[in-house]
Amino acid sequence: MSVIQITKDNFEQEVVQAKQTVLLDFWAAWCGPCRMLSPVVDQIAEELDDVKVGKVNVDEEPDLARQFGVMSIPTLVVMKDGKSVDTAVGVQPKGAILSMLGH
Repeated sequence: MSVIQITKDNFEQEVVQAKQTVLLDFWAAWCGPCRMLSPVVDQIAEELDDVKVGKVNVDEEPDLARQFGVMSIPTLVVMKDGKSVDTAVGVQPKGAILSMLGH
C-alpha cells in the first residue's frame, strides 16, 4: 500500500474511519531525522497490507500536530479504531515500528 498524505480535510475519512491500523508519521521537510525515518516508513507501507500509512506535514497541518500533542518530530502515532494506541518520538528502527504495529 502506498503512503497517504494526511490533511485535516481527509483525516476523518482516512484515519478515524479506517478499518485497519493506521501509522501516522508527523514530519517536516527541514527535519533531518524525519528524512532518515521516511524511507523506513515508506518500506513498511509497501510491505504491510493490513496497515494504512499516512504522513502529516506539521508545517502544513499544525492543527493535527497540536491535536496529537506533537512537540518534536519525527513522531509516530499508531491509531486503531480512531484512537491513538501508541506513540514514539524520534527516529525508530524498523523492528521497533513493526512491534508497535503488532508485527
